[in-house]
Amino acid sequence: MTGRHPVKGNLLAVQAQVDERAQEAGHEVHLVAVSKTKPDEDLLAAYGAGQRDFGENRVQELVGKAGRLPQDIRWHMIGHIQTNKIKDFLPCVHLVHGVDRVKVLDVMEREAAKLDRTVDLLLQVHIATESTKFGFSPEELHDLAQPEVWEAYPHLRPVGLMGMATFTDDQVQVRGEFKSLRTFFQDLQNPMAAVASARGAGWHTLSMGMSGDWPLAVEEGSTMVRVGSAIFGVRNTPKP
Repeated sequence: MTGRHPVKGNLLAVQAQVDERAQEAGHEVHLVAVSKTKPDEDLLAAYGAGQRDFGENRVQELVGKAGRLPQDIRWHMIGHIQTNKIKDFLPCVHLVHGVDRVKVLDVMEREAAKLDRTVDLLLQVHIATESTKFGFSPEELHDLAQPEVWEAYPHLRPVGLMGMATFTDDQVQVRGEFKSLRTFFQDLQNPMAAVASARGAGWHTLSMGMSGDWPLAVEEGSTMVRVGSAIFGVRNTPKP
């Protein structure tokens, strides 16, 4: 390979845009490079440009890359979680996005205990109109916001919320959905910060915003955005 890898330039451009929007919004925003279906070469180009947080949604792909690529990469499990795959990705993941049901918490606790490690996670909230999106309802979320609930999960550390807006060109709707998630995040600040603090962390991550809507998300308070195609180009279609 000769010349500069295009991923490096793309990443630096996206990071500059994120930093500019974050400065305007008045808070820090963390960029997760969504590298699913992309070859190791592309990830290494982004790594060479300073990127350390990468998001994968297929367990086999995440585990394989984690075994081959630099050990200081922070891997984010961003896909819908199948409970029978938790044991496979948990040893190598930095942050689990998309914890959307109690059964996932139960299995994660069991597997984290076997590993004798504490796992950071984000609770996914259903904010979109599409029934295909996953997440806790507001009622379920408030039930989870009781410190005594987390006594059953000593190896899990809730550090924030995650949500995906409706896939639509209606920016008013998308902005409203992001606003609702920020409100949930703020409403849970006191009880959940107490849980996280007792486990050596904080209630600090509001993960919302992807390639098509992240600027709106940052304006509405997102502290973590997940960007793929703007960095790596159009997604490769995985084999079934």
